[in-house]
Amino acid sequence: MDHWQYLMVLGACLLITAPLEIFGSGVYRQPRRLLLSVGPVAVVFLVWDGIAIAGHVWSYNPRYLTGVEVGFSIPLEELLFFLVIPICGLLTYSAVSAILGALRGRR
Repeated sequence: MDHWQYLMVLGACLLITAPLEIFGSGVYRQPRRLLLSVGPVAVVFLVWDGIAIAGHVWSYNPRYLTGVEVGFSIPLEELLFFLVIPICGLLTYSAVSAILGALRGRR
């Protein structure tokens, strides 16, 4: 079960923040905008990760990984991390902004 922990945490993050789509401006309903905001940053961090792994600056505990690599010794889970966490952040920001905006409108 340990090999799935990283993926399970990422899945839990998506599951917990998914209902926020209802309150916000629709992060998932704007796929082009989502890709343009998350994609470039994910690429930069993946390159950074690849360089750090190649330089033996850091590594990942194989106990918590599936063993699938996406290239340059980068674990699948790390690629997904750079996509999932920003998406969860955007969902949260969008929902909080919409709720606070609605509350300000009531004053």
